[in-house]
Amino acid sequence: MLNLTPKKIFTLPKYICKMKGQNRSDIRIGKEVGIVMKENQVSGGITMGIVQDILTKSLYHPRGIKVRLTSGEVGRVKIVKQAGIL
Repeated sequence: MLNLTPKKIFTLPKYICKMKGQNRSDIRIGKEVGIVMKENQVSGGITMGIVQDILTKSLYHPRGIKVRLTSGEVGRVKIVKQAGIL
């Protein structure tokens, strides 16, 4: 079991992710997500946090919906935490 705390940066194996954050309908304000910030794109580091704003207006984005976390960080969603998972 992974211990995911806000602001923790780590690399997550792709097979663990159920919802990849490409559909805007999967993301809601107040939901816990994992994002990749611009400076972590090469390393693939994931930052966990709570969604404050959804910045992407389209319903789908191939690289992930862009959001702002409550901590102020902005990045593209790679993980959407589901109840009882992660």
